[in-house]
Formats: sequence, C-alpha cells, structure tokens
Amino acid sequence: MSTVEEKGRGEGRDQGGGRVTTAVPARLDRLPWSRWHWTVVIGLGTVWILDGLEVTVVGNIAGRLSEPGSGLPITSAQITGTAAALYVAGACVGALFFGRLTDRFGRRKLFMVTLVVYLGATALTAVSFEPWWFFTFRFLTGFGIGGEYAAINSAIDELIPSRYRGRVDLIINGSFWLGAIGGSLLSIVALDTDLFPANIGWRLTFALGVVLGLVILLVRRNVPESPRWLLIHGRQEEAEQLVASVEDRVRADLGGRELPPPAGEITIHQRKSIGFLTIARTVFATYRKHAALGLSLFIGQAFLYNAITFGFGAILTKFYDVPAGATGYYFAVIAFGNFLGPLLLGKLFDTVGRRPMISSTYLLSGLLLFGTAWLFGRGSLSAVTLTACWCVALFFASAGASSAYLTVSEIFPMETRAMAIAFFYAIGTAAGGISGPLVFANLTRSGVVGDTVLAFQIGAGLMCAAGLVAAFLAVKAERRSLEDIATPLSAAAPADSA
Repeated sequence: MSTVEEKGRGEGRDQGGGRVTTAVPARLDRLPWSRWHWTVVIGLGTVWILDGLEVTVVGNIAGRLSEPGSGLPITSAQITGTAAALYVAGACVGALFFGRLTDRFGRRKLFMVTLVVYLGATALTAVSFEPWWFFTFRFLTGFGIGGEYAAINSAIDELIPSRYRGRVDLIINGSFWLGAIGGSLLSIVALDTDLFPANIGWRLTFALGVVLGLVILLVRRNVPESPRWLLIHGRQEEAEQLVASVEDRVRADLGGRELPPPAGEITIHQRKSIGFLTIARTVFATYRKHAALGLSLFIGQAFLYNAITFGFGAILTKFYDVPAGATGYYFAVIAFGNFLGPLLLGKLFDTVGRRPMISSTYLLSGLLLFGTAWLFGRGSLSAVTLTACWCVALFFASAGASSAYLTVSEIFPMETRAMAIAFFYAIGTAAGGISGPLVFANLTRSGVVGDTVLAFQIGAGLMCAAGLVAAFLAVKAERRSLEDIATPLSAAAPADSA
C-alpha cells in the first residue's frame, strides 16, 4: 500500500469537536471504473426503467381502458389528463417529502423506502375498480417515484468518479426509455383480447412492474450509503471503512495494481442536520443563478415529456386512426430514439463540456419540434413520418432532459443535494408536468389540427428558452469533484459562481 493511501485510510478521525480532515471524496473520484460501479448503476439506475414502463403503459392503454368491458368506468381524457396530472403531482409531493428525509437520514434508507412505496401503490393500481381508486394509487405511485428521483440521483453522483459522472448520470436517467420500449411492447400483448380478456390484460402490465421492482429491491440491498453523506453526519469511521473496502475490490479487479493517489483533502465541520431555512438561503440567495438554470431546464423538459408521453397515443388514434392496440409499436420507436440520445451523446457532456452540450441539445430539439409542428399543421405527415420526426427531435431532447437531473444534483452543496433535486424537480414538474398533460389533453381532444400544432409549439418554445438560459448560466462541471463545483456548507461558505 502506498504512503498516500495509508494516510487516506487513517483519515477521518475527529479533530477538535467534529472538525475532520479527509481525502474520502478524492479517493472516490480517482477510482477507475470497476464491477463495483456497475453494482451501483444496476441497483440504483434500473428503477428508471420501471418509471418508463409505468408511464408508457398508462399512455398506451388509455384507449382500451376507456372502452366498455375494461372493468374500469373511465374516459381516455381522464387517463391522459387527470390521472397523468395526479401521477406527476404525486411525484412532486413525494420528491419534496422524501428529499428532505434523504438529506437528513441518508441516501440508502430512503432509496429502499421509496421503492417499497412505489411497489405497493403499483400493485394496488392493478386492482382498480373505480376511477377514484385508480386516481388515488396513480398519485401514490408518483409519490414513490418522486422520492426515488431525489434519493437516487444524489446517491449516484456521490458514488460515481467525477470523470464518468456526466455520461453515467445521463445514461441512467435515459434508461427510462428502455422501460418505455418495454411498456410499449407489453401494452401490445396485454391489449390483445385474443390473449387476455379486456378487463385483465391492462392489470397484468402493472403486476409485471411489481415483479420487476421486487428484483430491483433485491439488487439494491448491495448498494451502500454514500461515504460523503456519512462524513458530513459524524460517521467518519464508517465512511473510511466503506471507501477502503471499495478500494480493495477495485484493486482486485485491476489484478493487484496500485491505485493513483487521491488529489487533495477537505476539512469539514460535521453536523447532524441542516435547517430548512439554511437550505433555502443557500439555494436561492447564494446560488440564485444556479437556481434559475435548474428551474428553466426542468420546466422545459417536464412540459414536453409529460405531455407527449401521456398524449402521443391519443394523437395517433384521433388523427391517424391507428388502433389503440397498435400505438405501442409507434411509441417503441420514439422510446428507442430517446434512449439512444443519452447513450450516444452522454460522453460528450464529460469531454466537450456541460454548457455547450446542455444548451445545444435543448435548442436543437426545440427547433426540430417547431419543424414537426409546421409539417403536422400542413398535413404533410402520416403516423409513420410523425413518429420519425418525433424520434429525431427527442434524440436530442432526451439527452438534454437527462442533463437537467445531472445539473441540479451537482451544482449545489452536498448537504442540500437531495432537497435541491427534489425542489427543482417538483417546481419544474408542477409547472410543466401537471400543466403539460392537462393542456395537451384539452388541445388534442378537440380534434382540431391547429390546437395540436399549438401544443407542439408550446413544448418547443419552452425547450428553446431553456437552451438559451443554459447557454449563459450552465456550470462548467465536467470532470470536477462535487466539492470543487459547490463547496460543502460544512467546509466554507460557497460562492455563487459558474
């Protein structure tokens, strides 16, 4: 073992009443990619697949659920409008509720609790017999998912080395679309009345989500608490032991080769908790430019994605006479394009940089969506070509949308990270994600081409506006440690700079 590493392992001892000097963050950031990191990605990131499955299934089964014999007396507009808005409202409330608990009680406890909440609510959605029951458990399913966003994104960014953080975060958030592909194809099978009765097939889609969630729960047991969180909260010995064990595993993967030395130390004053007023003052006074950036990115992507995800199937059936049972094929194509965006562009966020990539993906997707709206308004598109246009536009939009979660999880101090993610997700999603499905459902329900064009243009305009904000305010966070981007409150008062 090198002298530097011996020093690193011995650090973290109490130095004068809670004052601790440690290299734990630097030791985590200097690690090469290993099988242990894959465990983190699989255990935490795969829940986005469930979210994608959940949202897409509901959008695609809307037509069938509204038909007689579905076992649920509900209309298509109630599913794509009211139920969708309640799901997003639940996610907003859940993000705020669990985000605060995540910063106070730890990442690991909360990402286990939130998954259990999601599983229970999804199971109860499957046995819906009246609209009020369906609405209630759509809200509670969203409540669990919102908590997942706060707990998972903060844990991922604190465990992944800085040089990989951008691409890993984007791909994990983009994996939502793998679930969307699965949900699209699953809905085709579930809605086939030759295979399942009309009142059973849609229930099986939710049941499958529960089964997959249980598998993820088992894998997630192997994901540890964030050593950074442990340090701040007075558990330095546990943090040091955890990092040492990770280093041993990584070294074994490298065939016994020594790890590079950590690049620096940080001194912190440990504390058990931080008051809500301190968090609010930090986010909205000290980091007000970062706050404006986070709100812009979230509002733009939330309106666009929640509107289109919940409403695309209705457009296909209303304007192109696509059978309800076949909309899944079209959505699977769009979902594949969405997944390819973060997968293929993710590395550029770590190399080219955050500012040029965030602004360009938002702006380019917005311009492409304006073009799609123009072609749709002229009547130049068929179901196939409309899907192709959306696929190309959302290839870029998906990378941009995923970068919104990355951005708010790395530009605020560690003590406020989960709450910051929760707040910007909740406010941005409430502004765009609740209004999006309601506005989109009302406009497309009319059957008037001009109304649907307007819906497209609203989403495109918000994406372009967010791209312009990012061009001026996005933070140069690529390949930098989280502590360098935003100094922990426990170390020193941070400066609002990019």
